[in-house]
Amino acid sequence: MRLTPRFTADAMLGRLARWLRVLGFDTCCDASLPGIEQLYRAQARGRILLTRNRHLLREMQPRNAFEVQGDDPLAQLRQVVTAMGLQAPGELFTRCMIDNTELSPPLPPEQADALVPEGVRGIPGPVRQCPLCARVYWHGSHARRMRAAIDRTLPGWLP
Repeated sequence: MRLTPRFTADAMLGRLARWLRVLGFDTCCDASLPGIEQLYRAQARGRILLTRNRHLLREMQPRNAFEVQGDDPLAQLRQVVTAMGLQAPGELFTRCMIDNTELSPPLPPEQADALVPEGVRGIPGPVRQCPLCARVYWHGSHARRMRAAIDRTLPGWLP
């Protein structure tokens, strides 16, 4: 069985962190912490540090760190997925994009209908909720656009 890597993204990679969460990868990102503190936390928690901070990488030479290049979050995503040999997830949108918490299992229709806007009630696909921040996720047009962006970025990678 292959272990799924867990990441810490530095302050410059917040949008990359969100894309990794869309794919279900455990990705912490605290923009308030300086790079060295993020490195120490990543090491203490067995995470891979994703950073654009070349100085930090050169000076500290951490074992579990990866230098992300470029400014485009989707190009960065392609770089991380390719370099790390990440496996495609069985399902998208299983982590909260805001706080990285695993989302609830799909909610029963009566509970989901009480949480989603009236115009999206009954749409196909699961409705999930973050147990920490209570944000609700469903497979609306935003999810289709994100899936299409991933398909363009990583052609043939998703099932």
